[in-house]
Amino acid sequence: MRQLVILGASGSIGQSTLKVLRQNPGRWQVLALTAWRSLDAMVRDCLEFSPRFAVMVDETAARELASRLKAHGSQTRVLSGAKALCEVAAHPDAHSVMAAIVGAAGLAPTMAAVRAGKRILLANKEALVMSGAFFMEAVRDHGAELLPIDSEHNAIFQCLPEAIQRQPGFCDLAAAGISKILLTGSGGPFRYSDIDELASVTPAQAVAHPNWSMGAKISVDSATMFNKGLEYIEARWLFNAAPEQIQVVIHPQSVIHSMVQYKDGSVLAQLGNPDMCTPIAHALAYPDRISSGVEPLDFFSVGEFSFIRPDLDRYPCLALAMAACRQGQAATTALNAANEAAVAAFLAERIGFMDIARVNEAALQAFGQQGAGSLDDLIALDGAARARAHDLIEELSR
Repeated sequence: MRQLVILGASGSIGQSTLKVLRQNPGRWQVLALTAWRSLDAMVRDCLEFSPRFAVMVDETAARELASRLKAHGSQTRVLSGAKALCEVAAHPDAHSVMAAIVGAAGLAPTMAAVRAGKRILLANKEALVMSGAFFMEAVRDHGAELLPIDSEHNAIFQCLPEAIQRQPGFCDLAAAGISKILLTGSGGPFRYSDIDELASVTPAQAVAHPNWSMGAKISVDSATMFNKGLEYIEARWLFNAAPEQIQVVIHPQSVIHSMVQYKDGSVLAQLGNPDMCTPIAHALAYPDRISSGVEPLDFFSVGEFSFIRPDLDRYPCLALAMAACRQGQAATTALNAANEAAVAAFLAERIGFMDIARVNEAALQAFGQQGAGSLDDLIALDGAARARAHDLIEELSR
């Protein structure tokens, strides 16, 4: 059995990964589960899957987890701290690493897995948004295998020729006969709302995604379409695509997960019910196919498909992300850092919904033109952009 490490096991991607494992008993052994401090979930999952290691970044939670597992007679070894995340991600026995820690915190352990030459199931957008060039070079230099988990990038991956699939980050789309990547998105819960009403959007409204079940932060990013902006940046690095080779298309039904347009006029699309278990199952078993537990698509109940050009006045965060992608790595790093701070402040009801874009724009203007010659430079830039964002949040929340 192949051994699997799940970084971010208590989150929505981590839990969906465990659902796929339940559908396919005997194919994988869980080597390690990790979480920040989700104690009850980790106790439950450790008792069910019996991983060799469990990592809690929070040391207090780690001590409590160790105590509770010992009381159940579990042999799982509990580790703590951010360093332990990197250790299990690079463990010699690990075959695959599900990189599902949300935000910049997932970068270091994901990079550790890359440098150890693992198969990386990439659900952490920030690994590419913060360090796309460095990350893809590391994948190539260390012989790691990269498979995208985001439904959109997984869909694109499935629509590409195998030769392109095998050389992420350094492929030539035009030489493969590809003219454009069509990146679809639902448009979130406010795609038909009056723009003037968006300033009064509440956190509860923003996290109520019409199609997908996701965590609060990702749901807000979907509502602002910043999530699509991150995916735009991610697609640029994953598929070595120029900005003019990527087009965002709003598809409210969330059935077509993305498309690839070829020079001969053909458009290949990947379709399915909106459930993350499908791309997870695809990446876990690639190049084979296994059961994901997702109901097959019923075309007779889907109804009509519709497509909308994104209104950048409605989605200023998408416009900022596309602009940052054209500027370069420092710009995308600063923008991502500011957005994480802004979304947290919005969810805490400290700033308004449209203030998220204001915070993001300020960080992009302040740091977007800086140079970044190394990963350490980008990490320092990330911290500076967060500090600038927090200062602006303080001003807006007075």
